[in-house]
Amino acid sequence: MDARGWEERNPIPVLVPGWHGSEAAHWQAIWRARHADWLWVEQSDWESPNCGQWMNKLDGVVEDCPGTVIIVAHSLGRLAFAHWASFARERVRRKVEGAFLVAPPDAEREDSPPEIRGFSPAPKRRLPVPTMLVASENDPCMPFPQARRLAVLWGSVLVNAGLAGHINVASGHGPWPVGQYLLDGFIRDLAAPVVETSRKLC
Repeated sequence: MDARGWEERNPIPVLVPGWHGSEAAHWQAIWRARHADWLWVEQSDWESPNCGQWMNKLDGVVEDCPGTVIIVAHSLGRLAFAHWASFARERVRRKVEGAFLVAPPDAEREDSPPEIRGFSPAPKRRLPVPTMLVASENDPCMPFPQARRLAVLWGSVLVNAGLAGHINVASGHGPWPVGQYLLDGFIRDLAAPVVETSRKLC
């Protein structure tokens, strides 16, 4: 698909918050306030998350969108998306052009909060859509080597955010302009035309 075709399809970002949701000072909420056309996955229970229910809510938002979408998921929302992408109906999954995944949590570790263990184990195979995974070197929710391993398994472009904590309000990330820059670049890369080349072997 060429760049013109991408613009005509105009994929809409779908914001997928994590455990406890994303409060007003969180970068996801700030981005949502700036873009009236961006979509939001609202869960019925932010405090006691259920993986199946979270997947169903995401599925409904994607299915109801008249066009294609870009997933923008944080923390447990990223795990919900990974599970959803592995089981979604083909006609709905094909509406997802790509996924921007930020600060994954490790729901499999022994000391993980019991509320999120229902999201484990994380999928261990390549995700069916292009993805960018942004991870921090000092995220208390997942060691960076584990995030790097997930990126390899999922076929994600990995971005090392440095010493950025969980990339949320507690770690000092409000508007997170660097994240907006990364998302914009990810979307541009998805829109770039694919150049096919061939070479004769001597």
